[in-house]
Amino acid sequence: MSSPTFPLRTEMDRQRAIQILQRVDLEAGMVWSLREEARSDAMNRRMWAMLRDISRQVDWYGQKLSDEDWKHIFSASVEKQRAVPGLDGGFVVLGVSTRKKSKRWFSDMFEVMEAFAAERGVKFTTADHWGIAA
Repeated sequence: MSSPTFPLRTEMDRQRAIQILQRVDLEAGMVWSLREEARSDAMNRRMWAMLRDISRQVDWYGQKLSDEDWKHIFSASVEKQRAVPGLDGGFVVLGVSTRKKSKRWFSDMFEVMEAFAAERGVKFTTADHWGIAA
């Protein structure tokens, strides 16, 4: 049996999933998994547009940081990450990948980014630059 993957948004989707599970050979050693829907392309575009605006407008302790640097800072805030001493001095933030984060997680990150930007007077580009409605 192939491994079907599809969103669960309607009652028809739920019934489709139930039908698939009812056909599973219980002696085949299968594993079933359910996860939150990953970020959309629109959310990804919005994140990078916001990061670009912040990186262009904010000096962080006397430094200009890249879009990627800001992504690490905001994702670390959402994840409540820890920093540990580095091997050669300094500190290392224990990382997180945003690639497979859920839509709910991204909503949390956008809230953190928007609050940060508001405190520092960052002006975001308009929503049409994000490719999504505001």
